[in-house]
Amino acid sequence: MAEYYVPAGDSETEFTEKRSRFIGRVWRVESEEEAREKIAQTKARHHDARHNCWCYLLREGNVTRYSDDGEPQGTAGQPMLEVFRREGVENVCCVVTRYFGGVLLGTGGLLRAYTRSAKDALAAAGIAVVRQWARTAVECPYPFLERVKGEVAAAQGILGEIEYGAQVRIPALLPVEQWPAYAARITELTGGKVAAEHLGETFQPAPLP
Repeated sequence: MAEYYVPAGDSETEFTEKRSRFIGRVWRVESEEEAREKIAQTKARHHDARHNCWCYLLREGNVTRYSDDGEPQGTAGQPMLEVFRREGVENVCCVVTRYFGGVLLGTGGLLRAYTRSAKDALAAAGIAVVRQWARTAVECPYPFLERVKGEVAAAQGILGEIEYGAQVRIPALLPVEQWPAYAARITELTGGKVAAEHLGETFQPAPLP
């Protein structure tokens, strides 16, 4: 299955531009119904705001929707959507709430502010890659810990929660195509004393390192 990118988590960010407050939120969603629910919840929470502009982009069916919610056409929802398109992020919903501060920003100022809010919210959420991973683990003496971690990074892998006992156990998700070379490197760097374990495969999101 082809890999794709999604938000790693939910986020909320805020900044003020010429006394207007911009509150950006990002969620990972799996359906149009879920995206609409997030938008409705935000509108209810910020019913006193001047604008609740939104967009969402879903992988299934290549669904994209956006709304300027009363801002001049093309200054809010579409620029927000472009932030996620440029990053290749899908299954995402974003709402930017604006509390008007009494100073007009102009179309250029609005476009920059809504773009910034979407960017800030995505940066706070982080990006995860959804793909086929090999689940692996290495149990080794403590002197090999940093070297194994280096091999995980070199293989574009994602470290799991390291377990410390009589020896150290280092779980990791690796791109499946990286597994054979990684296993060989572990055997090589430990002089054949340690073998990496292959615990199966999984198709799931994992945060980009």
